[in-house]
Amino acid sequence: MLLGEQELDARVEFRSFGFQESDESVVPVPFPDESSWGVFLQQHVRRFDVFSAGHTHTAAVKARVWDGAPDAEDGEWEEQGEIDYESVSGDVAVWGSGRSEDLIRLGRGGLWRVRVRCAGRAEVERVTRDEGTAYRVERYVIDFWPKA
Repeated sequence: MLLGEQELDARVEFRSFGFQESDESVVPVPFPDESSWGVFLQQHVRRFDVFSAGHTHTAAVKARVWDGAPDAEDGEWEEQGEIDYESVSGDVAVWGSGRSEDLIRLGRGGLWRVRVRCAGRAEVERVTRDEGTAYRVERYVIDFWPKA
């Protein structure tokens, strides 16, 4: 069952943005340290990073929180991946060109499974190369559910 859904913007810089525990004191290596170039979804302790197809732009993010693993959805996803994520506070901060004011509210701390899917990668690569910045061309759906 879907427990919550949020839509937010992620300010991508140098082709990356990240999600990490809101309480930065429990994140041993904060974003963007130790990010790997070209890795779509990279897991860290209490943090995960996403590698974008566009250099500098604003990506659209839909974050959803479930009570269990969601069914697979059809869609024209250009990239996707899954990782484990630990939250202490239940709040996830979004990082790109700085920390966003938006928080993803998980409702509780604990271990989570996260699925990240993306569309619009080819288009955002073209727009950021040919026109400069782009707004909400690259689209992400990020699903969180408690890890059993």
